[in-house]
Amino acid sequence: MTSSAPTPDPLPRGGWPGAETPGDAPWWTRSVVYQVYPRSFQDTDGDGVGDLPGITRRLDHLERLGVDVVWLSPVYRSPQADNGYDISDYEDVDPLFGSLADLDALIEGLHARGMKLVMDLVVNHTSDEHPWFVQSRSSTESPRRDWYWWRPARAGMEPGAPGAEPTNWRSFFGGSAWRFDEASGEYCLHLFDTKQPDLNWENPEVRQAVYAMMRRWLDRGVDGFRMDVINLISKDVAPDGSLPDGEVHWGTYGDGSPHYTDGPRVHEFLAEMHREVFAPYLAQGREILTVGETPGVTVEHGVRYTDPDRREVDMVFQFEHMGIDHGATRYDPVRWDLADLKATLGRWQAGLADRGWNALYWDNHDQPRVVSRFGDDSPAHRVASAKALALLLHLHRGTPYVYQGEELGMTNAPFTRVEQYQDVESLGYFSELTGRTGGPRLRTDGEMLAVLAHASRDHARTPVQWDATPNAGFTTGRPWLEVNPNHTTINAEAAWADEDSVLHFYRRLVALRRDEPVVALGDFRMLLPDHAALYAFTRTLDTPVRDGRTRRDELLVLVNVSGQPQDVPDGVLAGWEDAATVVATHTAATAGGRPGSARLEPWEAVVRRRSTEILPE
Repeated sequence: MTSSAPTPDPLPRGGWPGAETPGDAPWWTRSVVYQVYPRSFQDTDGDGVGDLPGITRRLDHLERLGVDVVWLSPVYRSPQADNGYDISDYEDVDPLFGSLADLDALIEGLHARGMKLVMDLVVNHTSDEHPWFVQSRSSTESPRRDWYWWRPARAGMEPGAPGAEPTNWRSFFGGSAWRFDEASGEYCLHLFDTKQPDLNWENPEVRQAVYAMMRRWLDRGVDGFRMDVINLISKDVAPDGSLPDGEVHWGTYGDGSPHYTDGPRVHEFLAEMHREVFAPYLAQGREILTVGETPGVTVEHGVRYTDPDRREVDMVFQFEHMGIDHGATRYDPVRWDLADLKATLGRWQAGLADRGWNALYWDNHDQPRVVSRFGDDSPAHRVASAKALALLLHLHRGTPYVYQGEELGMTNAPFTRVEQYQDVESLGYFSELTGRTGGPRLRTDGEMLAVLAHASRDHARTPVQWDATPNAGFTTGRPWLEVNPNHTTINAEAAWADEDSVLHFYRRLVALRRDEPVVALGDFRMLLPDHAALYAFTRTLDTPVRDGRTRRDELLVLVNVSGQPQDVPDGVLAGWEDAATVVATHTAATAGGRPGSARLEPWEAVVRRRSTEILPE
C-alpha cells in the first residue's frame, strides 16, 4: 500500500552507521554463524572423540542449512583440562583432533562452499604446560616471569597457609583464584582452572607474541576469531573482592570481578590488536570477523567494544540473558520470568541500536540446551517450543549463532549419576558444595545432581545426533560423553526427511535474514514488555528507492512463550490485519484461527510483514 505522507514515528529508521543502503552494511550483519564443538561433532577414527575430518565430512549439512560462518571451538594442542580451552601450543593442532593438514582441508572445504572459518582465540590464559608458563615458572629471574601474574603471599602470612593468597578472589571454577607454587614460594593467578594461569597483558612482549600468532593463523586462511573472555585481559590484581551477605557458599572467597571485568586498559589493548593484526588485512579487502566474549559486560562497555569508529571488535557475546535463571552462579537456580528476559534483551537492542552490534544466541558449549531451559522438551511441545525460541531470537537485530544440535532441537541429557558428567566446572562445584573439598556441606548429593540436570555445561556437549543408529552416527567407538538416548527419534537424518522439522525451520530463518534487509538491519521496538507469556516486537527499515521516495518495510513478531493458548491484547494487531505472513511455527491446520487471528496456540510464533512507500514532503 502507499501513503502520500510519512507516518509520524520518533524512532530512527534502522540501517548501519554511515551506510546509505542496506547493501553497504558489513557482510556479517546479514550472516548466521554455526558453532562446532569438535570433540562432540563427528568422529571418524573410532576413538570416541570428534575430529577435524569429521567436520569436513559433515560440511554438506552446514551448506544445506545455509550458514555463512563456522566458529570452531579450540583444536590447538592442549592437556584437555578444560576441553581445549587450556592451550599448550597456539601454533599446532592437537592430535586428538587431527593435524594442520586436516585443518587446511577444512578451511578449503568451507571456502569452496562460500563459508568462512572463525577460530576460538583463548588468550586471557594458557595451559600451565605451555612453554611460556614453563619458562615463567622455572625461576623468579626468568625473562618470562612477568608474562603471568605472580605475587607473594599476603603481608605477614606464611606462604601456602590458608588465607595467605595475595587476594581473596574466587575462581570461576570454584576455590581460590591463586595457585601456590612451592618452588618459588609465590602464587600465580588463574581465574579459571588451576591449570589455566592468566597471561599478564600489561607486558607488551605478551601482547606482541599474541598478535604474531594471530597473524600467522590469518595467513593460513582463517577468517577471524571469537575471543574467549576477552574483556578480562586487563586487571588490577591488588584489591580484595567483596563478600556479599548471605552468599555463604562463597566461603572465604570474594568476588574480584570489578577488578578484572572491562578492566582499566582493555579498550586500549583491543584497539592495539585491531591496528596491529586486523587493519592490514582489512585494507587488502579481506572479510574478517572479530567477536568478543564478554562476561559481565555492561551495555555502556558493549557500545564501546563494538562502535565501528573505535575499531575494537565487530560484536560482543554478553551474558545478561543467560543469568535470568540462576543466582550467584549457574548452580544456584531460580525461577525465571519472561518479563526479565524481555528487559535484558530489549536493553541490549536499544543500547546498541545506533552504535555497535549484538551477537544473538541461546546455546553454546557453556550453556544447557535452550529447549530444555527456556522451552518445553516434552514430546508434546519440544518441536513447537524449539521453533518459537528460534524465531524469537533470529528476528532480533544482531548476528545469530546456532550451536551444533540446536537446529535439531536437541535436549538436555537425562544424566542421573555424577559419574556421567565430564565437565570440570560441574564436577568442581559438585565436590565443593557437597563438602568433598573440606568445606561445609551445603547440598546433598541428590540436590546437587538435580542442579546439574538443569545447569551443567555437559548438556551442550553430548554428541551430535546424526541418525538413529547406535551412538547416533557420531562414532563407531565408545563416545567420550554419553549420547542422549533420545537420538533414536531426534536426529538429523529424520529431520531432513521431515519438511516440518526444527531443522527445516532453522533453514528458513537463516534464508530470511539474507533475503530480507529489515531482518538484518531494521530497528527494534519492544511491545507488551510486561506480558507474562507473549513476546512481541516490531522491526522497521526505511530504504531509499527512487525520486526521493522511501520504502518502509515493517515486521510484526508475535511469540507465545508458554504451553497455554494466549490472546493477543487489543491494539497490537491494529493495522496488521491484511499483512502477509512471512514465517510461522505452525501450519494452517494447527495455527490459532484464521490469518490475522488474535489468538496464539501453545508455543506458536508468527512474523507478519507490510510495506509502505513514503513520498517526499
